[in-house]
Amino acid sequence: MTATMTLDADLPDRIADLDALDALLCRPTKALIDDLAAVEGDILVLGVGGKMGPTVAGLAKAAAPGKRVIGVARFSEPGLRETLEARGIETIACDLLDEAAIATLPDAANVIFMAGRKFGAEGDLALTWAMNVLSPALVARCFSRARIVAFSTGCVYPFVPVDSGGAAEDMALDPPGEYAQSCVGRERMFSYFSQLHGTPGKLFRLNYAIDMRYGVLHDIAGKLAAGKPIDLTMGHVNVIWQGDAAAQALRCLRHATTPTSPLNVSGPDTLSVRALAEGLGRRLGRAPAFTGSEAPTAWLSDTREAQGLFGKPVVDIERMLDWTADWVGRAMPSLGKATKFEVRDGRY
Repeated sequence: MTATMTLDADLPDRIADLDALDALLCRPTKALIDDLAAVEGDILVLGVGGKMGPTVAGLAKAAAPGKRVIGVARFSEPGLRETLEARGIETIACDLLDEAAIATLPDAANVIFMAGRKFGAEGDLALTWAMNVLSPALVARCFSRARIVAFSTGCVYPFVPVDSGGAAEDMALDPPGEYAQSCVGRERMFSYFSQLHGTPGKLFRLNYAIDMRYGVLHDIAGKLAAGKPIDLTMGHVNVIWQGDAAAQALRCLRHATTPTSPLNVSGPDTLSVRALAEGLGRRLGRAPAFTGSEAPTAWLSDTREAQGLFGKPVVDIERMLDWTADWVGRAMPSLGKATKFEVRDGRY
């Protein structure tokens, strides 16, 4: 793959359409290409049907075209299988709560676990716990000989002061709400089986990935465009471009530890929601209206360990603001799924 085909090349000033967005999200960096070349074996992406799954699978195939990349999901979304297969990704329909079905999956050396439940979590808490705790236990037991990078969330931490620099990986986990508690349970299952079987891995504590179709910036820009006030109660956030987050997830395969260990993944800065709204407002020609006031604490992550492994993300916040304002200003497609980053009681 030539340098001009990697994300290290010049970034565009705007993202024209969905095809351009998908192509950009799946452009690897030279560092990702090198790291996957150093990791033996094929890659199994479990939960590929989620918002970020196609990016991870597509990026893996683009960075390592000689590897077999297999995407696994229920595939309830029409057209997703065809889109993945057009990129050279194999697809397998599987219920990841079905232990017998999991046992039939290919015995890949590398597993990216992305399955989970957040949106609507409060509507069926039993299913939330099953997806976020039982499924990880079944997968961790079945793939005990693989490297497993398990997607988690920064929501496993308690709130921290906004001037603290964020929660570090060694902070005790004590989050509000059953959704976040179930995410702690997911991590505990992967940790237990990693200790039991010597399975190498990483617990990928991500918050908040930015795609043009959803994310914190999309939420704020959408409210600006609709003339709705922006809630400042959760007044500070961390964000990262989805392509950068996906690349770091795949690069974690080279940095898997035994037993598995956590890694915070997000942008390097604590960002003010007020300042983000003002920046988007200037770009959109709209003055933001606000409601509430900034709490002294927020869900924030210290990402210095990830920066030590991978460097800073390729796409910075100013570029993300430019892209988001342009996208929302043209009324381009949205997934219609709010991040609910404003929620402080853990009820989603």
